[in-house]
Amino acid sequence: MVVRLWGVRGSSPTPLAPEELRSKFAAILQRAKASDLENSETRQRFLSRLPRGLFGTAGGNTACIEVRTKQNACIILDTGTGLRELEKRLKRERDSVKEFHIFLSHFHYDHLLGLPYFNLLYDPTATVIFYSPYPAMERILDEFMRAPYHPVGWDSFAADIGFCVLAKNEKVTIGGAEVSWIRRNHPNGCAAYKVKEGNRSFIYSTDTELTEKDFERTERNLAFFYEADAIILDAQYTLGEAIEKYNWGHSSYSLAVEFCREFHIKKLYLYHHEPLNDDADMEKILRSAILFDNRLENGGPLEIDLAREGHVFEL
Repeated sequence: MVVRLWGVRGSSPTPLAPEELRSKFAAILQRAKASDLENSETRQRFLSRLPRGLFGTAGGNTACIEVRTKQNACIILDTGTGLRELEKRLKRERDSVKEFHIFLSHFHYDHLLGLPYFNLLYDPTATVIFYSPYPAMERILDEFMRAPYHPVGWDSFAADIGFCVLAKNEKVTIGGAEVSWIRRNHPNGCAAYKVKEGNRSFIYSTDTELTEKDFERTERNLAFFYEADAIILDAQYTLGEAIEKYNWGHSSYSLAVEFCREFHIKKLYLYHHEPLNDDADMEKILRSAILFDNRLENGGPLEIDLAREGHVFEL
């Protein structure tokens, strides 16, 4: 399977501010020497050596992840503003896929904001199926599109739209991949999803406030999390912020690392970035997470990175 990250920010979209962009440019120019600017080869070499926090950005779009199976089935996890970036790629690469399987973790604004602007919903040749464990899914989505919040309603969509309410422990097979779910601790509830194809597995666990129960090696937890190849996991806060914001529904990077160690997960992407944090702040969090992990001894090797908009990986 191929996983593409289109939206990684939490709570609200966070465009790159002009002052932050100017600060990046100033820092890059300060590092440059005359020899770095001699020709295209030296310039490219100079740029490749820059820290990712300078030459790039984690991204400002809210939650949206795309998974493509070997059979090219398109699975979309949440429909935040990152959904618009997904659609841009479809147009740019002339991707002919017309069937979309959208799994919604929950219905907070930041996970739905891209949905009304997903133009393939207005395409009569497209098929879009929504999945959620919440029985009221169809009603909630319809209300989200009502006036005065949006100029046109749900009935303006022309695609063939279906709704699948997921039962407890239900697994859905899509394009040769199996999708399962588990409840997470978050205000108003949240679902995490696991996509398994062959012997590879990927977990999307946004908006998760980890508790002691999550670390228990129950049959359900082990079946869902143990030895997953990669997880996108809520790590919006530092430990101090998580204590201060107890019961807000998000986790610290340190708890995310401990959780991955407990269940021998191989790759951790820190996710749902705090909207008040700039790229420099998030790079500091990444370094702190790696240093924290180096002090732990349980579990196998763990690779840690920030979830970055536009990043693609294959399992």
